[in-house]
Amino acid sequence: MQAEPLIFIGICDLAGIVRGKAVPVREWGARSRKGVGLTHSNIMMSAFGPIYETPFGTLGDLMLVPDPTARVEVALAEGATERFCLGDILTTEGENWECCPRHFLRRALARLEAETGLTFLSAFEQEFVYTGVEDRPGATYALDSFRRQGAFGETFLAALRQAGLEPDSFLPEYGPRQFEVTIAPKPGLRAADEAVIQREMARAVARHFGQRAIFAPMLEPQGIGNGTHIHFSLRDAADRPVLYDPKRAYGLSELGEHFAAGILDHLPALAAVTAPAVASYYRLTPNRWAPTWTNLGRQDRGASLRVCPIFAPTAEEAGRQFNLEFRVADAAASPYMALGAVIFAGLDGLRRKLRLPPPPQRDFWEMSEAERCAAGVRPLPRSLDEAVERLAATEAAREWFGERFLDVYLRFKRAELRAVASLSAAEICARYAAVY
Repeated sequence: MQAEPLIFIGICDLAGIVRGKAVPVREWGARSRKGVGLTHSNIMMSAFGPIYETPFGTLGDLMLVPDPTARVEVALAEGATERFCLGDILTTEGENWECCPRHFLRRALARLEAETGLTFLSAFEQEFVYTGVEDRPGATYALDSFRRQGAFGETFLAALRQAGLEPDSFLPEYGPRQFEVTIAPKPGLRAADEAVIQREMARAVARHFGQRAIFAPMLEPQGIGNGTHIHFSLRDAADRPVLYDPKRAYGLSELGEHFAAGILDHLPALAAVTAPAVASYYRLTPNRWAPTWTNLGRQDRGASLRVCPIFAPTAEEAGRQFNLEFRVADAAASPYMALGAVIFAGLDGLRRKLRLPPPPQRDFWEMSEAERCAAGVRPLPRSLDEAVERLAATEAAREWFGERFLDVYLRFKRAELRAVASLSAAEICARYAAVY
């Protein structure tokens, strides 16, 4: 008997997990128009599976409709094909549903373009642990670690390319058995689609080798974290870069300063969306090469927002190379939610023409906490609970989400907090590592 090919139609939901339904490939024509059915409460499925709380109950129907531009079909081996398509949650009337993560990002992009004429170019730099490598001392960034991962890296990059992405690099990272992959930046919604595809192909290829690719923020409380760093720049209607001005502080144009200042102003609330797991805050602690303050730093990997280097540019190349890196993020976040929140915050900075604090007169990390606060820099939230309450208290977030969606998101995160409240830090890390 010959197996019938299926294609999975999914959405990367509030837990950062791709969920949906599979249908026969032969029915793609009809399914591409009407998708598959969902209930409203599907969006309340927790990272750990159960629906702990829902304002929707058992009522209602929605459609999860695939986007053909986000369809993936990658043959990993004879008889083993990864086949899925990302999509949007719509009402049964065909309207965008207000609590769809993909629509959240689409609204942010549309608002940015409508108010400023600007488009958003970004790429996700993602770290993960590959279980198919033995941990050895001295393997950090080492050829030895790269060699011992065998065919995984080359198969992974080939799968990304077959899926329509442009791989940039694959490298052994700082942590035990940790690797990082980067891809070329893309405009708008496509960048978040590719971040999801990138994760899922890592998992698919690892499974092909009988292993796991684990994207959890922390595998153990005192370990090395997995971050998801978002590189971004802004372009005008003629596709010209507009962030860069070498004559101004940090190399940021006036427009770029406003956008960056908006992100930093809202960072304590943004963290609830971009670093949305309890275990995320075990990573965002001192001496882990991870952010702990709402600061902008030039080529500083401890900063929340990093001004990236420009490598041997011509005058024309400098502006196109110049980008900022948002580092308060991990793979517990849906890329659509994380990117949308960053854009909404930056746009608020543009509207209010916010300014950055003057660059510090000495090394930021040599300053006392009091000096940093006096310079206009605040500590990041120390827990998911704190970040969620900062989001709840942020009036601008009601515009970003809409009243209904903000209530849904806050309920969702508070239920997750309750679900792990009785666990130790080690048990919490284990719960998230089992999922991500």
